Amino acid sequence: MHPLHDWPLAARRRIAGVFTDIDDTLTTEGAITPDALDALAALKAAGLDLIAITGRPVGWSEPFARDWPVDAIVAENGAVALIPSKKGFLRTSGLHMPLSKRYQLDTQTRAGNQARLQTVLARIEHELPGARRATDSSGRETDIAIDHSEFAHLGPAQIADVVRIMHSEGMNASVSSIHINGWFGSHNKLQGARWIVRKLLGRDLEAEMDRWVYVGDSTNDQLMFEAFGNSIGVANVRRFEAQLGHLPRYITQGERGAGFAEVAAAVLAARAV
Repeated sequence: MHPLHDWPLAARRRIAGVFTDIDDTLTTEGAITPDALDALAALKAAGLDLIAITGRPVGWSEPFARDWPVDAIVAENGAVALIPSKKGFLRTSGLHMPLSKRYQLDTQTRAGNQARLQTVLARIEHELPGARRATDSSGRETDIAIDHSEFAHLGPAQIADVVRIMHSEGMNASVSSIHINGWFGSHNKLQGARWIVRKLLGRDLEAEMDRWVYVGDSTNDQLMFEAFGNSIGVANVRRFEAQLGHLPRYITQGERGAGFAEVAAAVLAARAV
C-alpha cells in the first residue's frame, strides 16, 4: 500500500465518481463524523457521482440515504439500492427526501430465500456458543448478519466457524469490520457497483473504471480493492492487512472519517489545478 500522497495527479484529475464503504470508513462507533459528512458534501457540490456500498441492512440505511448527499446507497452487499428522489423535497427544507428502492432479485426469489436465511441463522445461534445475530437484523431483507465486533466479540476461530456453516448451506459469506454477512445469490459489492452504475447512470462501469475511486477498510472490501486501480484504504485497514488477499493501492494517514476526508481533499485539489 502506497501513501495517499503518491496517488498521481493525472489519475486524480480523471476521477468523476466515488464509491465508499460506510462502517469504519465514514463512521466511528456507528456515527458518521463531521469531517466525513463535509467531505461527502464537497464532493457532491463539485459534481461527482457518489455511491455508498455497505453490508448493512436496507432498513438501517434508509435515513442515511435520505439525509446524506449521495446518489445512492447500495445495501446488503449489493442486493438492494436506495435512491433519493431528484425531484420534490430539498434536504435544506428539513423534510425527508423520498426514496426509491430497487432489488437485484425478484420478489418470489427473495421470499423463498428469506425462509432459508432464517433457518441458517437459527442453526448458527444454536450450534455456536456466543454467536448472535446483529442488532440491525430486523432491517435486513436479503441476508443475515452475525455480530463479531460491534456489540459482541468473536475470535478468529469463531468467525471461521460462522463462515463454514454459511458455506455449508450454499451461502456466500463476507466478513466486514463488525459483522459476518451471509446471503444466497451471486451478488457482492463489486457486482452491485456494476449494477447500480448501469441502473442509475445508464453507463458501463467496466468502461470507465479509471474515473472511479473506491474507499474501504476491511476484508469485505477486497473485491473492490482488486478491481479498482484507484483503490484506497483508510488507515484502520491495517487491522486486516494480514487477512487481505488484495490490498488497496493507497492508504490514508487518518483513520475512518478523517481518512475519507483526506481522499476527498486529494480528489478536489486535483480538479482545482
